[in-house]
Amino acid sequence: MNYTYIVKCSDDTYYTGWTNDLNKRIQNHNAGKGAKYTKTRLPVELVYYEEFATKQEAMKREYAIKQLKKCKKEELILSWGRSKM
Repeated sequence: MNYTYIVKCSDDTYYTGWTNDLNKRIQNHNAGKGAKYTKTRLPVELVYYEEFATKQEAMKREYAIKQLKKCKKEELILSWGRSKM
């Protein structure tokens, strides 16, 4: 399985990425081994993810989310959170 995810950084910014091992990726981010962007904004918290069958689908969705303004990302996160309740 492949995932597109959003983490919330300690400075209240968001980082979007993709991975094929979500738990390991979040651990790596919090260990300072993730993206350059998150290294100085630790800890990070997983706030959103989607599952995809292929790497290409996950990467395409990552790109689309990265194009969104912060307020649209927050709407996406809130709607996802409500669906998980």
